[in-house]
Amino acid sequence: MVSSPEQAKSADGNLKAQRQNLGLRRVSILLALIVFISFLAYQIDIAIPGTPSINNTYTPITQPTAQEIGSYDVLGKVISKDEAASLLKTDEGKQQLSADNGAVAITEDLIKLGRQAFYTETFGNEVFLTDVTGALDGPLNIGNLGKAIASLGGKHTTNLQVTMDRDMQVGDRSFKKGDILNTGLDVPASSLVPLGMITHINQGKIRVGITCAACHAALDKKTGRILEGAPNNDLNTGLILALASNSAAMFRQSGVNPQTMRRGETTYIKADGREARLPDTKALEDAVDAEFLTWSPGNFDSTPDNVNNPSQNPSSYTFGAYPYGWSGNAAIGWFHGLTTLNSNVHGTNSDMTSTADASKQLLGIDKETYLGIIFQNSANPDFRLPKGAKPSEFFQKIDPTPGTPAMNEVVPMPGYPKGSPFILDGLMANSPGMPLAAQLNGMSAFQNSLAPPPNQSTNSDAVKHGAVIFSKAGCVECHSGRYFTNNHVIAEQEIKSQPSRAKAQAPVARNFTEPQTYPSNVQVPLPENTTVLNVPTDITSEEDYRLAFAIGNAGGYKVPSLIGLSVTAPYLHDGGVAAGQEALQVDKNGYQIVNPDQLGLAGTSLKNIAPDPSASLRVLVDRNLRRQVVLANHANSNLQKSNVDGSGHNYWVDKQAGFNIQDQTDLIEFLLSLDDNPEIIPPQNQ
Repeated sequence: MVSSPEQAKSADGNLKAQRQNLGLRRVSILLALIVFISFLAYQIDIAIPGTPSINNTYTPITQPTAQEIGSYDVLGKVISKDEAASLLKTDEGKQQLSADNGAVAITEDLIKLGRQAFYTETFGNEVFLTDVTGALDGPLNIGNLGKAIASLGGKHTTNLQVTMDRDMQVGDRSFKKGDILNTGLDVPASSLVPLGMITHINQGKIRVGITCAACHAALDKKTGRILEGAPNNDLNTGLILALASNSAAMFRQSGVNPQTMRRGETTYIKADGREARLPDTKALEDAVDAEFLTWSPGNFDSTPDNVNNPSQNPSSYTFGAYPYGWSGNAAIGWFHGLTTLNSNVHGTNSDMTSTADASKQLLGIDKETYLGIIFQNSANPDFRLPKGAKPSEFFQKIDPTPGTPAMNEVVPMPGYPKGSPFILDGLMANSPGMPLAAQLNGMSAFQNSLAPPPNQSTNSDAVKHGAVIFSKAGCVECHSGRYFTNNHVIAEQEIKSQPSRAKAQAPVARNFTEPQTYPSNVQVPLPENTTVLNVPTDITSEEDYRLAFAIGNAGGYKVPSLIGLSVTAPYLHDGGVAAGQEALQVDKNGYQIVNPDQLGLAGTSLKNIAPDPSASLRVLVDRNLRRQVVLANHANSNLQKSNVDGSGHNYWVDKQAGFNIQDQTDLIEFLLSLDDNPEIIPPQNQ
């Protein structure tokens, strides 16, 4: 039957009307849902999103690590499954593996708890980030982020692009309305919120917090699946922080010393009872913003030394890869220091009040001045220091976690306000109502289960030959064993990398006491007279410890694992070893630099160009290429200010070292093959 044009037009009109009605119904339902949620938000705390489905990740197809279900971790000392089964047959063995002794059983439930915490636990950092730092007060506000996510149409992205909604001077840089901001935030398909960002709605107030997944999980650009444990190496943390209204609250992560700045109008009461003036608000904000804008995507400054030292976000392929801090810190305690690192992320790195009691020892800034600087320009007026107030007394009034020394949910360790090699700032992140360190240890067990996806594109003959070159070149001397690390720290004088970060933990060590903790079965808040446990230090050498904290030396850098190099470019601790896919042309006779504009971070990450793993690894092992990359990095003023250059690790596999281009290419093929189940593990003395 053939319809007339009028009938067809009428049918189209009816269909259009039906669609409009359906759209109106959906909008009505959505509005009703928002009203309902808003009503509930005044009664309860709503947090979105939840933990992603494991089916949306690559984890189900990866080879599990050697972590044993049924094994135990006793404050860093691993008891195997078989050994544990034997010990549990005796009363003495049961005591050794009891939580009273600090033992943690590795179970599926612990890993499940850890995965949930990895994706959703903020330990309350949304208050500092939103109410104090003002993360939502700039152009990265809820409305603007929502528009950017809505424009994806349900598709995924590895770089949420947000349009500036205003003209804005940030530090020494001018932004214009309509400018596109590359945030590097990953948004899974159909998600309302970026990966690793938690939105809390409480009493009508919207806050955003950050979880481990923001930096230590990433989306695969092609498939949109989550690479659990891969670093988000284009996350533009510096830009995100600089656009906040009170970035100055995080001055400690920059190189700006507030004590050297001109005084402003805000008065406060010092510890001695006298009135003084805080640094000028705008001058301090501009100075801190300018330094944050120098950070390369994928980098974050996690050291409280008041030096501009951003370093690369590490992967969470952690099993057997201790120590966990770039300089070699985070080496003792549960999971050989991994729990230490997890706590540091949710303490020192996300809540600047966590070091208020140690600010004099760390920075030479007294507590009242330190807190005054943080709160004088808080985004939320309720959190803004009144003129003439004593900052510590004001802090007690607005502290969301009264009775603890910081804004985040923390437990003071024995010896606080001193820290220790176990918990650097002396404050362990822990939610009330949970057993001590349960969430942190769960995250450690979860991360220890992660591995990169299997490499599907390797040339077996090339990998085998590359493994031979790996041994012949001496790489295996440090990058040895199943996880390609000897777990030691190399002195800065030997590794010859950019020296700034190697000594960044030295101020922390000046505030150390003996490492101690509490049993892992004690509920938080801790009851009075809780048993104190000594944390063993003999699982790491004295030399490594002294290098990690630059005690009597210039510090050092850990030997990292090489597992997952295919998803962790760029390379070295500062990420300075980088080259784009179009930078080099390689054939059997050698290579040529065909696009010098894609060398270094200046030619890749700073231009929103992803560093290519193969090209970047060639830069790592070829001295002539490295020289060009270091020069490119040195020519960029932002990289100079943030102490990034890609220098050091001068161990070469190039013509001058006696290797040909095929040797170099096959070595790279071998390095890229180090996945969840490496095909070859070279013996140390081949």
